Amino acid sequence: MDRDALKQLTEWKSGKNRKPLIIQGARQVGKTWLMKEFGRLEYKNTVYVSFDRNEHLKTAFSKSVEIPFLISALELDSGIKIEPDNTLIIFDEIQECPEALTALKYFNENAPEYHIVAAGSLLGVAHHSGTGFPVGKVDFMTLYPLSFLEFLDAIGEGRFRKIIEDKNFTLISSFADKIIYTLKHYYYIGGMPEVVQNFIEEKDYNKVRTLQENIIISYEHDFSKHASSTTSERIRALWNSIPSQLAKENKKFIYGAIKHGARAREYEEAVNWMRDSGLIYKINRISKPGLPIKAYEDLEAFKLYILDIGLLGARSNLSQKTIIEDNQIFTEFKGALTEQYVLQQLKNKTNKQINYWTSRSNIAEIDFVLQVENLIVPIEVKATTNLKAKSLAQYRKEYMPPKAVRTSLANYKADGDLYNIPLYMIGILETLLE
Repeated sequence: MDRDALKQLTEWKSGKNRKPLIIQGARQVGKTWLMKEFGRLEYKNTVYVSFDRNEHLKTAFSKSVEIPFLISALELDSGIKIEPDNTLIIFDEIQECPEALTALKYFNENAPEYHIVAAGSLLGVAHHSGTGFPVGKVDFMTLYPLSFLEFLDAIGEGRFRKIIEDKNFTLISSFADKIIYTLKHYYYIGGMPEVVQNFIEEKDYNKVRTLQENIIISYEHDFSKHASSTTSERIRALWNSIPSQLAKENKKFIYGAIKHGARAREYEEAVNWMRDSGLIYKINRISKPGLPIKAYEDLEAFKLYILDIGLLGARSNLSQKTIIEDNQIFTEFKGALTEQYVLQQLKNKTNKQINYWTSRSNIAEIDFVLQVENLIVPIEVKATTNLKAKSLAQYRKEYMPPKAVRTSLANYKADGDLYNIPLYMIGILETLLE
């Protein structure tokens, strides 16, 4: 299975100011596989260390941060001679060894010739309790579940990805039905690597659902493993409420919907915990689309989505029958799956901030607002081919954006400042707006 992140890693390798790289991301999105595959493809040797089961090296890192000592320890443990340009050093589960996280600073300052990539739970790295986080001394990359374009490659339909990225609108229109049929499968299967790989091998929808449920169970085990009993109970309650909150017409997250009488101060820690773990995306409302967009955020109003559309479907007991029942899958949960899909593609392709907008009266709402350089782009999400977008019309009338986007199952069309972009092309949004 190929991942677009391999290209990012290759660019990191050849960068003039390369620093040790920390790969962030939720558990089971494929960080370990990605690092090992990068080592296999790009280096003569790979030294792999998993700190959750290597007490010898944890002890070594606790004794000294001198680079020659640490390199000798790594060579003794692995049996591999470390040649700076020809060896990739991988530190996995780095949150289990705070001293190794701190040591990245000294590798950057004193021995930048060594190529080091590290990964660990977002939560563990964010709440690092060692002697000091290497601020400014490391590079970062975030790994997400497979995007739809990566999914096309994985299942052997890279031909469709090519015509999408080439913006060959004539061929896209001719094959739109087949691309949409594949998109339906992505809505059900999602982008978790283990699930996608299993579907490729077995083509069994029941097994897909079993694997998704197992991933969800493993995440829920983390609640009690990494949080206090009180916090873990609130995390679980919040986690369980997300599908029903997304099924509302107004998808703004309401604490009172978790349980009667719930208050923000009780659940703010739970929201932050889940965001730091990479399990949810928190999208804040903006009061107006001004620059910089962060200055107009309303931190009290937000929507929560989970990390993967396939897992959202599993959490919501989405039936596999919806895949073959016309376009029902796109309208399930009042279009929540489609919003989840669009957000997931935007997150996968850009590190830019994503918000949503509502009018003062809350009558009109724009699903997502994205800052692209000095442009603020409203994105209205439509589940099928219905192009009526009253909220977008109101937004355009009030703010007159240079570019606005409506994404649906309809074919691509650029009409002045309004871009009608098919859902399956939203992954190349920025190139379409150029």
